[in-house]
Amino acid sequence: MELKKTKSLCPQCLKVIDAELFEQDGKILMKKRCPEHGEFDDVYWSDADLYHKFENYHFEADEGDAGIQTTMREKGCPFDCGLCPEHRSSTMLALIDLTNRCNQHCPTCFANAAVAGYLYEPTMEQLIAMMKLLRSEVPPCPAIQFAGGEPTVRENFVEIVRTARELGFSHIQVATNGIAMSKSVEFCHALKEAGLHTVYLQFDGVTDAPYEKLRGIPALKTKLQAIENCWAGEIKSVVLVPTLARGVNDDQIGDIMRFAATKLHIIKGVNVQPISFEGRVDDAERKRMRITIPDFIRLLEEQTNGEIPAESFYPVPFVLPVSQFVEAWKQVPQVEFTVHPHCGAATYVFVVDGKFVPITDFMDVEGFMEFLKENAEETSRGRIRKLRATAGLFSALRKFVDREVAPEGFDPLKLLANILGIGTREAVAEFHRQALFIGAMHFMDPYNYDMDRVKRCGIHYATPDGRIIPFCSYNAIHRPLVERAFSQPYHTPKE
Repeated sequence: MELKKTKSLCPQCLKVIDAELFEQDGKILMKKRCPEHGEFDDVYWSDADLYHKFENYHFEADEGDAGIQTTMREKGCPFDCGLCPEHRSSTMLALIDLTNRCNQHCPTCFANAAVAGYLYEPTMEQLIAMMKLLRSEVPPCPAIQFAGGEPTVRENFVEIVRTARELGFSHIQVATNGIAMSKSVEFCHALKEAGLHTVYLQFDGVTDAPYEKLRGIPALKTKLQAIENCWAGEIKSVVLVPTLARGVNDDQIGDIMRFAATKLHIIKGVNVQPISFEGRVDDAERKRMRITIPDFIRLLEEQTNGEIPAESFYPVPFVLPVSQFVEAWKQVPQVEFTVHPHCGAATYVFVVDGKFVPITDFMDVEGFMEFLKENAEETSRGRIRKLRATAGLFSALRKFVDREVAPEGFDPLKLLANILGIGTREAVAEFHRQALFIGAMHFMDPYNYDMDRVKRCGIHYATPDGRIIPFCSYNAIHRPLVERAFSQPYHTPKE
């Protein structure tokens, strides 16, 4: 059964071609044909029922709603990135690659100076210009993640983090393999003092086997030491980021969650990234290893004995009423979570007596979001109405929470303060001391590329040529072009 027509890429020549999404055997599949290179097919979404549930939260934004345009519409999407006038979501999280050097040599990596043969390392002046561009967006980009390569090998990394804080980013992250942090508590503390908030730690499993397959080395001991050093260095937020591949670590999802649950004092989330395939890949190997967000959700339910069911997950735009309400409350433009509903999924879980309790077990999250949506307009009308709305909100929230099922010590009023950003920083911290964020973000490759998703992407790269480029478009098309334009020959260091 055909669901919709879209545009995609030929995985070989990267030309834009027509594609079709259709339902078959309980799955959503993509098929497409390149006049030169023939037909291609892939699994787009492995659970049709979950696909349709998430599709209910599709937000039809207008062209140009991204808040800033740095390029014009000329060649068409995705070659005009960006952001061009066709883009429809503002920047929720910005990435800046500090270098393509790395202290690992992962077989799965798409950003490696030793493989590319050139060194990409923007100057400090270029980095500042990129960060200022992101802060000039309307609304200003709130969160930045430094990536690579391995960003911690950049000699002035601490200074770069400090500069991001000075430029006003409210949340500063680093995506890292953790090697540098595993070697030095002092380095961790210096990053904390500079303004780093969260370490996005590459974490593929709780045994060495997945690391040997994906990273080429037994790295678990390094990961554990990095977590301990972050805590000793007063970094209090680590998110575990597994690259998920079928037959490699899909049997460790439950164990990863259980490990995170033992360290809630520092591990605030697990953000799974199903593997993407860049470059030419053997067709049989790709289909064997391909895993999608519904696969992850199903495996998580199975491996936690049903404690974290599929029903507890929602797509990113589900929380759009939150930003709409906060914008009405503060009378300041907010980043709106208008991304495509099939880009990611998330939930929050609590740990009670050694068991996982999803927030959906004791809170009517759908009813609460609908309540916020209905009250956003009322809240925007003056101070007296705002005060009345506040009283109504605090009173209403209790109606959406089953106190008999909620974890002991759970305070819905603090939850409201956290969600709406109208409480104290301590209220926000208190919620995250109790809850574990579980998310999945499936970044596309040329085989499952959907242009509709690109136009609604909210995770963007900033580049030295003054552009802001959607994540999947950058890695599928623009990365080598940008890096070569701002690079120099790379000479492998002597051992």
